[in-house]
Amino acid sequence: MYGNVIFVVWRESVEALLVVGILQAWLSANAPEARRARLYLWGGVAAGLAVAGLLGWLLVAFAETLSETAEVIWRTAMVLVASGLILQMVLWMRRRGRTLKRDLEGALGSAVERNNWWGIFLLALIALAREGSETAVFLYGILSVDLGGGRLAAIGAAGIGLAAALATYALLQIGARILSWRLFFRVTEVMLLFLACALLMTGIDGLVDLELLPKLSGRLWDTSPLLSDVGALGGFVSGLTGYRARPDLTELLVFLA
Repeated sequence: MYGNVIFVVWRESVEALLVVGILQAWLSANAPEARRARLYLWGGVAAGLAVAGLLGWLLVAFAETLSETAEVIWRTAMVLVASGLILQMVLWMRRRGRTLKRDLEGALGSAVERNNWWGIFLLALIALAREGSETAVFLYGILSVDLGGGRLAAIGAAGIGLAAALATYALLQIGARILSWRLFFRVTEVMLLFLACALLMTGIDGLVDLELLPKLSGRLWDTSPLLSDVGALGGFVSGLTGYRARPDLTELLVFLA
C-alpha cells in the first residue's frame, strides 16, 4: 500500500512541478514586472496547496465522526470515487496534455496584458488546488484500505514520493535523451490505470461485504500457490493492479471491464 502512496505522490508532484515550471518560465521571460508577477504566482501556489491540505483534513475529520458501519460505507465510497477520478485524470491528460503548455501561457498572457496580478494568483491557485485535491482524494482512497504502519509511515512514504518527484523533474529538465516527458506520462498513465483498477476492486469487495452487490459465484480458481494476494509481494501486486488469487465471478467481471 505504501508503494502506491509513493507512486501517487511522485506522479502528481511531477505534474504539479511541470505546471509551476511552465508558469514561472513564461513570467520570467515575458512579464514586464516579472518579480511582482512571481510573488503572485507563488502566493497562488501556496494557496492551492493549502486548499488541497484542507480537503485532506476534512476527509479524515469527517470519517472520524462516523459510526463503524457508516465509516465502512464512507471508505468504500471514497475508494470508488478515487478510482473514478484517476480514470478521469488520465483521460483529461490524454486530451489536454499536448495543449497544456499553450493553454497556461495563453491564460498568463491575458492576465499580464491587463495587469491582472490576481489573475495570475488565481490561475496558480486553481492549477495547484486541482493537482493537490486529486492527490488528497487518491491518497485517502488508498489509505482507506489499510493504514498498516499508521499515519507516520504514510507521511514518510509521501515524503519519499516528493523527493523522487523532485529528482525526476530535474532529470526531465536535463533533456529528452535521458527521460522524455512523453515516455514519463505514457508509463505512468498505464500504472495509474492499474491503480484505478486496484481501487475499484477494493470498492467492489466493500460493496459485496455490505451486501449491495452479489458475488455471482463461488471461487473460480486459486492461484495462491503461485502468487498469493496477501503478504509482501502478493499484497504489493494486489494493491497496485487489483490482482485476486481466488476471484469470484463479480471480481473477475469487474477486473476484465
